[in-house]
Amino acid sequence: LVDLAHGGCPECAGASLLRESGLCVFLLCGRNDRDISGFSKALQRSHSRVQVLDSGSIAECLYCFKQAVDQLDLDLLEQTCIRVCTTARGREELGQYQELLFTSVYRFDYEVVQLTCTSCRGSTHLNPPGLTVQEEVYTFLQQLPALKGDIRVLKSSLIPDCFGHGFTTRSGGVSCIPTLSSLNLFSSCKRRDPVAVVMENKRRLALHAGFHPLPLQSVKVNHASDVWVLGQAEPDSYDSMVTNQSGLVLTAPGADCMPILFADPVKRVIGAAHAGWKGTLMGVAMATVNAMVANFDCRMNDILVAVGPAVGVCCFTLPREQALDFLSIHPDCVPDPESPKPHVDIRLANRVLLQNGGVLPEHIHDDSVKDQNWVSQCTSCHPDDFFSHVRDGLNFGTQVGFLWVKETAKQTAAAVGQT
Repeated sequence: LVDLAHGGCPECAGASLLRESGLCVFLLCGRNDRDISGFSKALQRSHSRVQVLDSGSIAECLYCFKQAVDQLDLDLLEQTCIRVCTTARGREELGQYQELLFTSVYRFDYEVVQLTCTSCRGSTHLNPPGLTVQEEVYTFLQQLPALKGDIRVLKSSLIPDCFGHGFTTRSGGVSCIPTLSSLNLFSSCKRRDPVAVVMENKRRLALHAGFHPLPLQSVKVNHASDVWVLGQAEPDSYDSMVTNQSGLVLTAPGADCMPILFADPVKRVIGAAHAGWKGTLMGVAMATVNAMVANFDCRMNDILVAVGPAVGVCCFTLPREQALDFLSIHPDCVPDPESPKPHVDIRLANRVLLQNGGVLPEHIHDDSVKDQNWVSQCTSCHPDDFFSHVRDGLNFGTQVGFLWVKETAKQTAAAVGQT
């Protein structure tokens, strides 16, 4: 990547490339009127690909650059280093773009060139007036069209209207990598979807669902059973949260693991849990219920549970030693126990554990309840609707279950009065 937008001329910034061959070369120009046609043609004689990035803002140019890089195979990308030839000023600013538009999967090596001629002085790129790098990136992303159609959210018929809730599907976002497209809601250093893109997806979900994106609280995904009672000290790890604070949106991610939502309409208390097979065995679902009872005086018979999309017994297997642990929950959790990799029904396991713990069977909405608001479909079986680690491999996307306590009319009136 040759940076011609932050003061370097083609001859200085890209001089070393004229002595090499066989590279994919991208010329970052942004908005400027410098004629680089001669330099571009010189590079084309020795390199496999030369592309000029001059389509508007730096954010847009680098977004196009990332899309080109994303065409590489993931294994090949992890072995590839992106060499950036830039100036000292460009190194500082491009680092800010890198943090927002890339993840640690992309390895950058910055080569700072010396400004040795008069044509190198100053910047040739004109940033939008008054915009920081972060503002420029988010402004650009907000202008992108939604992919795979509009946002679609599944809702449980069990959760009453005093709560806002839903389970996301994969449509309506701006993530463009096939396994992450398009409403991916989780950014990780091990995946290709950067923080800015995921934040834009969350913003669009918030607008659709009717909540503000800033008070989003997500579990940490440690595949265990710890619960954070919001308002108390935050533990180092937790796969579940409970609260009675109105307006605070709890989210639990899933991409085969279960996002489980808990609601007590009497005490107006909510919980959200991430339940994979490990968390299921460790009892994260009942740990959430018990935290609601212990901390907010909820009655077991008032608690409602909605289990979101997760991998079904049709598609989920474990090594036999681990799978057989589920037999102690219920024999039907492992339909083929003699197999070297038995199928495991983690959704049934959670239902059994919840019922044994005292939750009423009719207060659990999962795949055994196939009504018009069926929310517990198999993620692996429905590639058009859901992300799936089992199906898509390491660079998988993530959907979430979300839930919040709506403010009462009295609370809203009080808030208006304070303003």
